[in-house]
Amino acid sequence: MISKLVVIPTYDEKDNVVPMAEAVHQHCSDADLLFVDDNSPDGTGDVINSLCERESFVHVLHHGEKGGLGRAYIAGFQWAIEKEYDLIFQMDADFSHDPAELPNLVHAAETADLILGSRYVNGIRITNWPLSRLMLSKGASTYVRLITGIPVTDPTGGFKCFRRGVLEAIEFDKVIANGYSFQIEMTHLAWMHGFRIGEIPITFVDRRSGYSKMSGKIFREAIWLVWKLAFRNHFRRRPPTR
Repeated sequence: MISKLVVIPTYDEKDNVVPMAEAVHQHCSDADLLFVDDNSPDGTGDVINSLCERESFVHVLHHGEKGGLGRAYIAGFQWAIEKEYDLIFQMDADFSHDPAELPNLVHAAETADLILGSRYVNGIRITNWPLSRLMLSKGASTYVRLITGIPVTDPTGGFKCFRRGVLEAIEFDKVIANGYSFQIEMTHLAWMHGFRIGEIPITFVDRRSGYSKMSGKIFREAIWLVWKLAFRNHFRRRPPTR
């Protein structure tokens, strides 16, 4: 039996966590769910605590002060490694990532080590975004591929499935990024370690409630991170031969 864990970071997502837990369990009933809450001021942590008391498959890490997306995911990944889950998923709490895609990620993980849920493979699958945001996202993906050479269509996406061995190979204390560029760095690290990366098409839907955590600081971090990754790997455009 392959053990599965879905890791979801939360910050001010009190209206989403209960329906998200229900949806994850509906579409992937043998998966456990770990929320990593960054001390949400809206009471998200309390809602999750109550949910954990009712549902044995739901777990929570209270991550103290707001530490950022990357630190939250790393805490969740370390917990998953400690508990020896075989497949570890990451996704957003706001339903922009559809839990119905979880079985498709599981199936794709039979032939790859890291699966990306891609908005751009075989076309564009995004709803409720203005053209300006779509152009920014698509341009960012092209920018990442151009600088690093990473052969994926959606390096900035956050809907993923890792085999545990991928996460065990990554030295988390050397991860630079903490905002949304964390998604780029984790995929790049897996690729540079020589792991097999696959992509499946997903439809990305803008959040149904709450608010976006994107900021100018996070965007600037992503711009510079790509060059740091290229420099750190001596501007190699493919993994080193092992």
